[in-house]
Amino acid sequence: MKLRIHGKSLRLRISRSELTRFVETGLLEETIYFGVNASAGLTYALAWDDSSLEVGVEAAPGRVKIVLPAVDSRIWASTDRVGLGGEVDLGVRGVLSVLVEKDFACLDRNEEENADTFPNPLAAHVC
Repeated sequence: MKLRIHGKSLRLRISRSELTRFVETGLLEETIYFGVNASAGLTYALAWDDSSLEVGVEAAPGRVKIVLPAVDSRIWASTDRVGLGGEVDLGVRGVLSVLVEKDFACLDRNEEENADTFPNPLAAHVC
């Protein structure tokens, strides 16, 4: 799972095996550490929720979780749809744009670097 944070946007890219695991378990989670202490980590997670009707974000110190509607997650996983996204109202802090998408193979990388990615729809086009 790849995490990108930029300005007021949060994006996750999911590999094929991660998407399969996500559909089966309802949760993906990774932690990155920035120091030797356990408190020097950031855990980022993706979950689906049967009661959720729109994309949401849950945050706590050292942890952020994107929550997707379960029905939308299953449809996304079983089709060629690229991603799911939405905007989360942050009150006086504005709006957070959230996007979760399938991780496509890069056209300028070799097969090993593109392992476990989705086929790039532009691969058949000549540039």
